[in-house]
Amino acid sequence: MKSRFSKLGVKQALAQSSIFAILLTLTFSAQALEVKGVKIDENAQVGSSTLVLNGAGLRTKMMFKVYAGALYLPQKQSDANAVINDHGNKRISMHFLRDVSSEQLLDGMNEGFADNNTQSEMTSIDAQLKIFQKMMVSAKEVKEGDVILLDCTTAGTQVSLNGRLLGKIDGELFNQALLRVWLGDHAVDTSLKKALLGQ
Repeated sequence: MKSRFSKLGVKQALAQSSIFAILLTLTFSAQALEVKGVKIDENAQVGSSTLVLNGAGLRTKMMFKVYAGALYLPQKQSDANAVINDHGNKRISMHFLRDVSSEQLLDGMNEGFADNNTQSEMTSIDAQLKIFQKMMVSAKEVKEGDVILLDCTTAGTQVSLNGRLLGKIDGELFNQALLRVWLGDHAVDTSLKKALLGQ
């Protein structure tokens, strides 16, 4: 009789620990899909490709929370250079947590381009970069709650604000230069870089 009860006790303990493990996993999954109150989708549709969330994190500058960023890829990847050089479709999403002027946004982006691309790489994308800068200026101001999507394909880069297309930029070289802003050796935010790569 005693052994029967002890076996039941063991089974109950195992069942409880299994339930606890499942709940713990669900909790971590929920946390992984939310950054500072921003719900991050698990998938994104870019062209004909359904992409998966590779990682998401917080962009801060001078202690201010600027935006929750997310990276979507055809499949999970933790190597920055592999992501930059891959020819598949990709998306960077930026969910803003505060109001940012177009000048502030441009300053951060320009710094990211200059710090992570060589002079020859910058020269090769000069025309595309000017188009991109005009797009950012056309937004005038990004407000808290706004979302900028940067969709990279072999045809180029598509930029949208709250679902409104700001424009398209031809060329895969610009895609790579743009991705280096977040994933390059001198990324604009090292902790965000690690988060985007799922590290």
